Amino acid sequence: MNLSLLILIPLLTAILILFCKGIKQVRTIALVGSIVQLSVTLFLLFAYWQERATGNDSHMLFEFNQTWFDPLHINYHIGVDGISIAMILLTSFVVLAGILVSWNTQKMSKEFFFLLIFLSLGAYGYFISLDLFTLFFFLEIAVIPKFLLIGIWGSGKKEYSAMKLALMLMGGSALVFVGLLGLYFNTNTGDGSHTFDLLQIAQMHIPIEVQKIFFPFAFVGFGIFGALFPFHTWVPDGHSSAPTAASMFLAGISMKLGGYGCLRVATYLMPDAAQAYSPIIIVLATIAIIYGAFATMMQKDLKYINAYSSVSHCGFVLLGIGMMTQTSINGAVTQMVSHGLMTALFFAAIGMIYDRTHTRIAAQLGGLLKIMPFISTVFVLAGLCSLGLPGLSGFVAEMTVFMGSWQNPDALYRIATILSCASIVVTAVYILRAVGQAIMGPITDEHYNQLTDATWNEKFAAAILLIGIIAIGIAPFWLSNLISPGTKTIIEHTITTATLK
Repeated sequence: MNLSLLILIPLLTAILILFCKGIKQVRTIALVGSIVQLSVTLFLLFAYWQERATGNDSHMLFEFNQTWFDPLHINYHIGVDGISIAMILLTSFVVLAGILVSWNTQKMSKEFFFLLIFLSLGAYGYFISLDLFTLFFFLEIAVIPKFLLIGIWGSGKKEYSAMKLALMLMGGSALVFVGLLGLYFNTNTGDGSHTFDLLQIAQMHIPIEVQKIFFPFAFVGFGIFGALFPFHTWVPDGHSSAPTAASMFLAGISMKLGGYGCLRVATYLMPDAAQAYSPIIIVLATIAIIYGAFATMMQKDLKYINAYSSVSHCGFVLLGIGMMTQTSINGAVTQMVSHGLMTALFFAAIGMIYDRTHTRIAAQLGGLLKIMPFISTVFVLAGLCSLGLPGLSGFVAEMTVFMGSWQNPDALYRIATILSCASIVVTAVYILRAVGQAIMGPITDEHYNQLTDATWNEKFAAAILLIGIIAIGIAPFWLSNLISPGTKTIIEHTITTATLK
């Protein structure tokens, strides 16, 4: 399996879009390209399973290593484990759904679809990179398209929101770069040279004093992308002003770059510091979960409701990582996938409602179930997934995080687990209230009677995301078995390092 296809296909699709001569050609090329992306990722999943079934227990599979810039020992080193494949699958699902939801985009459609596809290129490259410089390179590719998508195609305070998002994420990138350079200059390959290679660095024992210095840079830097409290303030503004597909990409994919970096880079490469800073991570994650839930209760705009709830749900990711048990980290990765699918579906449903009613204020809606039964059903299912209804992915992810968190006997960890569990009640309140105001009850505006339900492309987009949510909710073991070898490697590495220390 050639992992470079995950980069070449979006790149080729984006280039072809630039040569299209009309919106029909543009969206056809974008749709075909996104379908090919999904097909390749599914083939990758089956190839991975086949390799594992033959007894191949290597940490990373399908590796390719080519020198990129020899003087600094920067390589194009790529490979995947189960965690990477889970993130790649999430990306392909959200990309296809985002293209379908944006089917009727008229304003500068060529540039719009080009930027969406370019975002996916950065995400795929990021998730397969095993060289820290290459990983950082692909992380940066995804920042500028977000700024342009919000600034040009957004709504409301779009210029302010785009600028705030770009500055916050660039600040996070700067912190990440400092952390990566700190790792690089404290490595020694045996001949006095340094390396950015993730697998090589994992085999070296970076002094704990060095880890404690550079771990906060890497973890906080990546954490900003993942809505780490108190650096989460770009999330509500960015999501609320972004066009529907960009909101789906931001919450469904881009915020997962942060959680993945916190786990794959900061925790895995600096395990001593991760254990030392674990209480701080737990406290910040718990604050994010509770604060995000109560802040969501105060919102009237449907997009702000989903944006603030994303702060709370992403807190579960950081909580699972900070607890540092295999079960909690399994839960963190599952939560990244679940939240990516759920929040993308939620934003898609909100976008469909807004396109028809021209309002996102829940109190101004009402009775939509009678007029738009499909869109309303999608909205309700996304909400039920958010509040953790059994049978949907949200329940599986959050329960796994809670069970892994409770395995820590320390009082602080137990209190954090209890408080995090209590946030479910708050989540149920704001989700059910939003559903009751916007979807249920009598029709509040007679003009709504003229509205139409979802089109074929919107139904297709929603179905794609729902398939993922239900597949995890009803049969979670395939995802758990996929990611467990990767999380086991991280935990065993942490335990071994602690023993050696």
